Amino acid sequence: MYAIIATGGKQYKVAEGDVLKVEKLAAEVGENVTFDQVLAVSDETLKVGEDVANVTVNATVMEQGKGKKVIVYKYKRKTGYHKKNGHRQAYTQVKIDKINA
Repeated sequence: MYAIIATGGKQYKVAEGDVLKVEKLAAEVGENVTFDQVLAVSDETLKVGEDVANVTVNATVMEQGKGKKVIVYKYKRKTGYHKKNGHRQAYTQVKIDKINA
């Protein structure tokens, strides 16, 4: 059984026991979170729309962290302009516990 959930502007295909990194959530390590924006569920047949209106996915927060640094370099030729910046995207690592279908 798997489900497709939406969080942080992205969509993820998840099954029970999966560990994935999503955009930062306001939850502490060890807390339970519920994803209620479920787009599809498949056990033997695919269910979408009205069939998944009250389906939820429960998960446990395992880690809060930052990703690898990405270098942003701006440069304009012949003017002496250059600017170097770095960015580390914050993420939350969650473990999918149960799909309540």
